[in-house]
Amino acid sequence: MIGGGDFVSFLDLKAVDQNLVVRSAQIHALMPMMQFSVASWRVLDATHLAAVKQAMAIRTEFTPLILELARQSATTGAPIMSSVEYLFPNQGFEGVLDQFMLGESLLVAPMTLLGTTRQVVLPKGRWLADDGTTLEGGKTHTVEVSLNRIPRFHLQKK
Repeated sequence: MIGGGDFVSFLDLKAVDQNLVVRSAQIHALMPMMQFSVASWRVLDATHLAAVKQAMAIRTEFTPLILELARQSATTGAPIMSSVEYLFPNQGFEGVLDQFMLGESLLVAPMTLLGTTRQVVLPKGRWLADDGTTLEGGKTHTVEVSLNRIPRFHLQKK
């Protein structure tokens, strides 16, 4: 649910935390379902609205994957999205609560706190980031997260 709150929350639009609306949209953009409880164009300035639109463009890019994973899940029972620990057990990921796997090879690490950097813990292997950089897994990386970025990492095949 993007926006959250109740009707009274939106009576004073100056009180809306625009960054929170953007980050909420980004967190949900690569999940199987998402719903806006607030009309973004009514509460966001041009910069923040553009960031939400970018999150929706990323969702559109990954919609075929999400639908394929849903079809597979209906047949096999495998989760569409999972904790990192689920796919990489016994590697210390049980406490990583702000990252998730979409399918078996896409790690999503949305921004959940204020700021413009975050720590991303990658399982062993080589990972291609959405910004084009390749990172070695098995360690923690600090990544820059602009307002319009959803950090995501593809596990590279050997």
